[in-house]
Amino acid sequence: MTDLATTIRHLDRLVGYPTVSSESNLELIEHVAGLLRDQGARVEVYRDDSGAKANLWGTFGPDRDGGIVLSGHTDVVPVEGQDWTTEPFRLTETAEGLTGRGTCDMKGFIACCLAMAPRLAEAATERPVHFAFTHDEEVGCLGGQALMEQLAEREIRPGLAIIGEPTLMQVIEGHKGCCEYTTRFHGLAGHGSAPDRGVNAVAFATRYAGRLLEIAEELRGEAPSDSRFDPPWTTINIGRLAGGFVHNVIPEEAELDWEMRPVIWSDKDRVKGAINRYADEVLLPAMQAVHPEAGIRTETVGEVPGLEPMDDNAARDLVSELTGANGAETVPFGTEAGLFQALGCSAVVCGPGSIAQAHKPDEYIAPEQLEACLGFLDRLADRLG
Repeated sequence: MTDLATTIRHLDRLVGYPTVSSESNLELIEHVAGLLRDQGARVEVYRDDSGAKANLWGTFGPDRDGGIVLSGHTDVVPVEGQDWTTEPFRLTETAEGLTGRGTCDMKGFIACCLAMAPRLAEAATERPVHFAFTHDEEVGCLGGQALMEQLAEREIRPGLAIIGEPTLMQVIEGHKGCCEYTTRFHGLAGHGSAPDRGVNAVAFATRYAGRLLEIAEELRGEAPSDSRFDPPWTTINIGRLAGGFVHNVIPEEAELDWEMRPVIWSDKDRVKGAINRYADEVLLPAMQAVHPEAGIRTETVGEVPGLEPMDDNAARDLVSELTGANGAETVPFGTEAGLFQALGCSAVVCGPGSIAQAHKPDEYIAPEQLEACLGFLDRLADRLG
């Protein structure tokens, strides 16, 4: 099996690319593409419309149906405003483990895949192994959604997908979907002493947020009796409300960032229908009675389906066998696994590191977790062979 030192060298290089979602990931993708091509992989790089972001799809083995996908996202969350004691984009060995932004979420998994690439290339004689490394997972799974569209156009489809998000190498067979939105309010500015002569965008955004929270309480009381999620209901979160700039001016613009995590995918349409009716029938008439040009506009950042637990799941069964797990769990956080499931693959989430470390200052991964992942991939190669 590949030694840990090789994996750490790969991780050191990957962490050194500051692939925050707002920035380009092209240097990292080009680096990884070169490594895989050197091992004989057929590599395709798909850039987004801006040209600054890209997905990578690499394949070892025959060009046929039923391949195994090892999937990870290359983007990381920002470090601004966090109290780091180490350099975020330089791998540092600390008492906790290997520290750096993205070490567990999820460059540690990608490093393991790169370290095991020669072994997987040698083993993939009958069944293909695919590497799927995407952009912008942290901001709506934009890269993953684009990759699914590209894969859907192919005559040849993969059979199962292993998404290496940090689960402490536990087998995860289900998670909620994630839907993210930004709603913008355009009102009419004026002097704060005459509020009826303006349209206060912040005030209407607050009322909109209040209605969302009412819907959230309704959903809380309607959790499916057989839900395996924690919490078991569809949740709604208000992430940001911004608007105005001084005490005595009626704010003309406001923005509200919000999300929901549907436990049942149809809850997405239920929530959107309820909040849109409230906006159209209550808020907009009041705004436009004062200023006909006032408006409310919602932008969909991303709508990513959850991973639905299935009785028949070949990916779960394979990973459970290779890890020795006695069962599979569900988690509240989202991944790209639901996208692969919607494509027709069986899908499972299993990767090194703990989600408890993700997105935090001094993010780290324990070397033992990397070793566990390497062992898993080595056994996967044995199965292929």
